[in-house]
Amino acid sequence: MTSQTALAPWVRRFLMEHLVADRNLSRNTQHSYRDTLRLILPFIAQQAQKPIDKLVVTDLSAERIRQFLLNLEQQRRCGIATRNQRLAAVHSLAHFIGMQSPEHLEWCGQVRAIPFKKATSPAITYLEKTEMDALLAAPDCTTAQGCRDHALLLFLYNTGARADEAAQLTIADLAFANAPQRDHSWVLIRGKGNKLRRCPIWSQTVKELMPLVQGRNQSEHVFLNRCGQPITRFGIHTMVERYAKRVCAQIPALKTKRVSPHTVRHTTATHLLRAGVDINTIRAWLGHVSINTTNIYAEVDLEMKAKALSHCEVQENTTLPTPTKRWRDDEELMSFLHSL
Repeated sequence: MTSQTALAPWVRRFLMEHLVADRNLSRNTQHSYRDTLRLILPFIAQQAQKPIDKLVVTDLSAERIRQFLLNLEQQRRCGIATRNQRLAAVHSLAHFIGMQSPEHLEWCGQVRAIPFKKATSPAITYLEKTEMDALLAAPDCTTAQGCRDHALLLFLYNTGARADEAAQLTIADLAFANAPQRDHSWVLIRGKGNKLRRCPIWSQTVKELMPLVQGRNQSEHVFLNRCGQPITRFGIHTMVERYAKRVCAQIPALKTKRVSPHTVRHTTATHLLRAGVDINTIRAWLGHVSINTTNIYAEVDLEMKAKALSHCEVQENTTLPTPTKRWRDDEELMSFLHSL
């Protein structure tokens, strides 16, 4: 077994060089690809009856990859979206090896020929204005923890930020206006693929954030947990879900919705659309690369559909139409025709 045929060196180069240096993918994407390999390599080793460090590239055959994907769906109960995500990571590994090692081009083509499964797009969940107001009012603002939670919920609603984007936010990313009547406060958000975008923040959001960052170093994270450490995206998910359960007692309709930080993001986009903000501005607001991604909010908003329908609705005619004469029964017309 040479270094060209052994799988382990390729995996190391793929994770440490290609994903980081060549493609500059985000940490979350790197971790997703790593987790895929942590799942598939033990499975392939078991199928090939070899230790993992003795696997060769061709042991990762197209047939075994198909068996692995089937195992994901049947044994691990993963959805089609997760199955496709794992396959995308394997495709990327095969492409990297094929580009660097011509003798593996045939193997690369066989692996990359494994198709993605078509999955139905789930309906987007968003909160109505009363539901969002109730969620914002849920934290107890008489405590330090409640003030932080309220500020975090308000920040998510204001910016439409993802949970990871809020977790990575530093004090240096905030720009508070010196003259709020003249200037706008804004925040610099690092999105997927390390793409940067600026988002305006409301004066109320500034008011909530000021006590959290006052007197602290610019390099520190804005949102901290109870231990004084930067909050994680998982901590933000738990916080949002906790308050959503508390609000369910007041608004039973929330019991049918799965409320998460991404639900708040969908809510921001939908409410912006209802307020008359154009779709391209919303695309930039949320950090979408394609306008097609943002168009889904125009499709799901029932309120806007109802308003559009009301403009073209057929109005009921309450007055009976006046019966018209058949032209043969019009004597004056017949006389005119005979006189020609």
